[in-house]
Amino acid sequence: MTENYQPEAVIFDLDGTLFRAETILVPAYHRTFEQLRKEGLYTGDTPPEEKILGGLGMLLEQIWKRVMPDASALVYSRANELLLHYQLEELKQGTGKLYAGVETGINILYEQGYQLFVASNGLENYVKEVIRYSGLAPFFKALYSAGEFQTKSKVDLVRLLMETYSIRSAWMVGDRSSDVEAGKANGLYVVGCNYSGFGQEEELDGADLIISSFDCLVNEIMKTSNR
Repeated sequence: MTENYQPEAVIFDLDGTLFRAETILVPAYHRTFEQLRKEGLYTGDTPPEEKILGGLGMLLEQIWKRVMPDASALVYSRANELLLHYQLEELKQGTGKLYAGVETGINILYEQGYQLFVASNGLENYVKEVIRYSGLAPFFKALYSAGEFQTKSKVDLVRLLMETYSIRSAWMVGDRSSDVEAGKANGLYVVGCNYSGFGQEEELDGADLIISSFDCLVNEIMKTSNR
């Protein structure tokens, strides 16, 4: 179902949709490579930031293959640990930022009675801590991550979420092709976010609606409501 129907739930991607991931990712990324070099697990210069920023929305193992294609599984595992550690440190220091309109918009949707969820390809602790430190935790019914549920694709993650909460109608909101794929495969109305600047324009091909700000999303959802 892809018509512009009134949803009972809204399922959000996290990075590039709600949260400006680069605000904590970039400093954590450089700190990660500094530590990898100290531990003798990596030599040479830190790969360009664009390598990891361009991989946002992918599973972490896919991201590291983009960044360090010749590294071992051991290095990938250690890089995961370090990156998460440093990102959480950045969060605690108040470095992380939401996109404009997210805090107000999420509150409006919650007050209107919509069930709100996050479905992310990130690690469990990352997803939960970003939402907690951003002050959004009270508004979300559940936070689903590939790290927690060990899903191999966002299609599977969203399907699991919908089955668990018996969701019949929802909008899928995200900035990457994996979000479009997950929404379409699960029969959802798909909203593509093009304000992060990290994905390619064609990644949102197939979305039912493309928005340039979070405020646009809230306005579109409210149009479907007769409340």
